[in-house]
Amino acid sequence: MTVERIPLANGTMQIYPLVLGGNTFGWTSDEADSQAVLDGFVEAGGNFIDTADAYSAWAPGRAGGESEIILGRWMATRRNRDQVLIATKVSQHPQYPGLSASNIAAAADESLLRLGTDHIDVYYAHFDDEHTPLEQTVEAFDRLVRAGKIRAVGLSNYSAERIEEWFRIARAHGYAPPVALEPHYNLVARSNFERNLAPVAAREHLAVFPYFALAAGFLTGKYRSERDIEGTARADSVKPFVNASGFAVIDALDAIARNHDVQIATVALAWLRQKPEVSAPIASARTSEQLPALLAAASVELSDDELSRLDEASESFAR
Repeated sequence: MTVERIPLANGTMQIYPLVLGGNTFGWTSDEADSQAVLDGFVEAGGNFIDTADAYSAWAPGRAGGESEIILGRWMATRRNRDQVLIATKVSQHPQYPGLSASNIAAAADESLLRLGTDHIDVYYAHFDDEHTPLEQTVEAFDRLVRAGKIRAVGLSNYSAERIEEWFRIARAHGYAPPVALEPHYNLVARSNFERNLAPVAAREHLAVFPYFALAAGFLTGKYRSERDIEGTARADSVKPFVNASGFAVIDALDAIARNHDVQIATVALAWLRQKPEVSAPIASARTSEQLPALLAAASVELSDDELSRLDEASESFAR
């Protein structure tokens, strides 16, 4: 089955309707596993890979930049830079915190070096920096666009108000506007995006790429009790959903997955992909064995009744 690609940045980029997250590379996935995942994703038709300069600075013995280094080595070995699109982010690397102009310029150069490329396709402001005037940040991103170091600007973890302010500054000065938004959004994290971010994303024609699309693995169905999360790398992230409300969502996903003969994760991603506000969900695979369930979401079509059933099962997370 041919999967239709999604236009981004006035059609200058065409994206497979599932984005591969690089947060596991160099963390829970070693280099061999990471490259196997990347190979499988591209062989299936995938072409958009999302990482960040901070991945995986949070892990013991990691300094940040590990994911970019692995991705860069893979592209160099496969000689496929022109066949893939790369998104990375700035503001959270321990050596390059915040969004001052000088920091953005230095961090971008470091990301380009680690990735082994001369341009980044989408460069995200990873988290808002309220200590730096937004005008300075917006101008710094514009300089990168004009220099050809980045093709497009993206925003992640920004409030609706700050997104609107970014656009006001960009329009007033003729700076490159954002084209992409990366929010936290999934079946058990609906409220902020649906109430606050979706309206501004629609108004400004932002492509939306939700992260934590599988709620740190909860929406794969593998966590059915508190005992299941004990000692796991994602325990703190998953714990808020290990309750009756979360299990109601899993039960609905499970029933629909059985009807389609697919895995629970596939249905959770398909629900996101079929949301009119969403361009493509971001999902990560620790090993290549986990990849087929993610890739299937690009072609599974849920019925209106199934979408409504999932909306109703997750209603408590939309309040």
